[in-house]
Amino acid sequence: MNSATTAADISTLLDRYLIDLDEEKLDDAWARALFTDDARVEFPMARHEGIEGLAAWHRQALEAFARTQHLNSPAVVDLTGDERAALRANLVSTHVHHPDTPGDPLFVAGTLVHGEARRTERGWRLSELSFRLVWSTGSPPRSGDAR
Repeated sequence: MNSATTAADISTLLDRYLIDLDEEKLDDAWARALFTDDARVEFPMARHEGIEGLAAWHRQALEAFARTQHLNSPAVVDLTGDERAALRANLVSTHVHHPDTPGDPLFVAGTLVHGEARRTERGWRLSELSFRLVWSTGSPPRSGDAR
């Protein structure tokens, strides 16, 4: 496998992750298809470590919204040998509040995504994703907004 194909495979992991958040296809099989067993995902206000419970953690976070749409730039992938890679991308996430939520109907955030991937016996998997807030508009969910 050449490095361009490998970089595309790794970039596709991030694309699938974000599309699946919007399509709400989040179960344990989803998590295992994208992440290593020791994966870490970190948002500005929350963090999860390990594959166990990762899908449920995402589902719970998304319950605060009626819908979401995540638009990402192509990921820049830097390979470190044959077994590891780092990736970076820009992301704009639009979160649509439930109709009965007071205030702005949208919470929109621009973030920098940093990640790491490792080659496993199941193929390339994300071992780390972190999202650093650059800007936002509207109101983020308040405690208790999850349905």
